[in-house]
Amino acid sequence: MKREFVCIVCPRGCQLTIDDDLNVTGNTCMRGKDYAISEVTHPTRIITSSIKVSNREDTLVSVKTDKPVPKEKIFEVMEIINRASVKAPTVIGDIALHDVLGLGVNVVITKEIK
Repeated sequence: MKREFVCIVCPRGCQLTIDDDLNVTGNTCMRGKDYAISEVTHPTRIITSSIKVSNREDTLVSVKTDKPVPKEKIFEVMEIINRASVKAPTVIGDIALHDVLGLGVNVVITKEIK
Protein backbone atom coordinates (compact mmCIF):
# COMPACT_ATOMS: atom_id res chain seq x y z
CA MET A 1 0.00 0.00 0.00
CA LYS A 2 1.32 3.44 -0.90
CA ARG A 3 0.91 6.53 1.26
CA GLU A 4 1.08 10.08 -0.03
CA PHE A 5 1.65 13.29 1.88
CA VAL A 6 3.33 16.67 1.66
CA CYS A 7 6.80 17.06 3.14
CA ILE A 8 6.96 19.77 5.82
CA VAL A 9 10.74 19.82 6.38
CA CYS A 10 11.41 22.81 4.12
CA PRO A 11 9.30 25.39 2.26
CA ARG A 12 9.30 23.38 -1.00
CA GLY A 13 6.47 21.11 0.14
CA CYS A 14 7.36 18.10 -2.01
CA GLN A 15 4.58 15.61 -2.72
CA LEU A 16 5.97 12.37 -1.27
CA THR A 17 4.94 8.80 -1.90
CA ILE A 18 6.19 5.92 0.25
CA ASP A 19 5.47 2.22 -0.17
CA ASP A 20 5.50 -0.71 2.27
CA ASP A 21 9.22 -1.29 1.59
CA LEU A 22 9.95 2.33 2.61
CA ASN A 23 10.87 3.38 -0.92
CA VAL A 24 10.29 7.14 -1.17
CA THR A 25 9.62 9.11 -4.33
CA GLY A 26 8.86 12.77 -4.94
CA ASN A 27 11.51 14.13 -2.57
CA THR A 28 14.07 16.60 -3.87
CA CYS A 29 16.46 16.13 -0.93
CA MET A 30 17.48 13.45 1.57
CA ARG A 31 15.68 15.29 4.37
CA GLY A 32 12.41 14.56 2.54
CA LYS A 33 13.24 10.88 2.35
CA ASP A 34 14.15 10.78 6.05
CA TYR A 35 10.95 12.66 6.91
CA ALA A 36 8.78 10.23 4.94
CA ILE A 37 10.33 7.19 6.58
CA SER A 38 10.02 8.75 10.03
CA GLU A 39 6.41 9.77 9.38
CA VAL A 40 5.48 6.20 8.50
CA THR A 41 7.54 4.35 11.11
CA HIS A 42 7.44 6.69 14.14
CA PRO A 43 5.84 10.12 13.62
CA THR A 44 6.81 12.99 15.91
CA ARG A 45 5.79 16.62 16.33
CA ILE A 46 7.06 19.78 18.02
CA ILE A 47 4.43 20.98 20.49
CA THR A 48 3.66 24.69 20.83
CA SER A 49 1.44 25.88 23.66
CA SER A 50 1.29 28.29 26.58
CA ILE A 51 1.81 28.05 30.34
CA LYS A 52 0.22 30.10 33.14
CA VAL A 53 2.33 32.83 34.71
CA SER A 54 1.53 32.40 38.40
CA ASN A 55 2.54 35.85 39.61
CA ARG A 56 0.61 37.74 36.92
CA GLU A 57 -3.16 37.86 36.69
CA ASP A 58 -4.62 36.38 33.49
CA THR A 59 -1.20 36.02 31.85
CA LEU A 60 0.19 33.16 29.78
CA VAL A 61 3.64 32.70 28.27
CA SER A 62 4.22 30.86 25.01
CA VAL A 63 6.29 27.67 25.07
CA LYS A 64 7.43 24.88 22.78
CA THR A 65 9.20 21.57 23.07
CA ASP A 66 12.89 21.69 22.21
CA LYS A 67 12.67 18.35 20.38
CA PRO A 68 9.88 16.49 18.61
CA VAL A 69 7.54 14.38 20.75
CA PRO A 70 6.17 11.00 19.59
CA LYS A 71 2.62 11.54 18.35
CA GLU A 72 1.25 8.97 20.79
CA LYS A 73 2.61 11.04 23.72
CA ILE A 74 1.30 14.47 22.65
CA PHE A 75 -1.82 14.41 24.83
CA GLU A 76 0.16 13.28 27.89
CA VAL A 77 2.69 16.07 27.37
CA MET A 78 -0.13 18.59 26.93
CA GLU A 79 -1.71 17.49 30.23
CA ILE A 80 1.58 18.26 31.98
CA ILE A 81 1.93 21.62 30.20
CA ASN A 82 -1.66 22.56 31.09
CA ARG A 83 -1.02 21.88 34.81
CA ALA A 84 2.28 23.78 34.89
CA SER A 85 3.01 27.38 35.78
CA VAL A 86 6.05 29.63 35.78
CA LYS A 87 6.87 32.92 37.49
CA ALA A 88 7.71 36.17 35.73
CA PRO A 89 10.12 37.42 34.64
CA THR A 90 10.60 34.92 31.83
CA VAL A 91 13.42 34.81 29.30
CA ILE A 92 13.29 33.25 25.84
CA GLY A 93 15.04 29.89 25.96
CA ASP A 94 14.54 29.26 29.68
CA ILE A 95 13.41 25.73 30.46
CA ALA A 96 9.92 25.67 31.95
CA LEU A 97 9.70 21.86 32.22
CA HIS A 98 12.66 19.47 32.22
CA ASP A 99 12.67 16.01 30.60
CA VAL A 100 8.91 15.68 30.24
CA LEU A 101 7.76 12.05 30.65
CA GLY A 102 11.41 10.95 30.55
CA LEU A 103 11.46 11.57 26.79
CA GLY A 104 14.55 13.79 26.91
CA VAL A 105 12.35 16.68 25.78
CA ASN A 106 12.26 20.04 27.55
CA VAL A 107 9.54 22.66 27.31
CA VAL A 108 11.17 26.04 26.67
CA ILE A 109 9.83 29.56 26.97
CA THR A 110 9.43 31.46 23.69
CA LYS A 111 8.31 34.86 25.00
CA GLU A 112 9.90 37.40 27.33
CA ILE A 113 7.76 38.72 30.15
CA LYS A 114 9.32 41.38 32.36
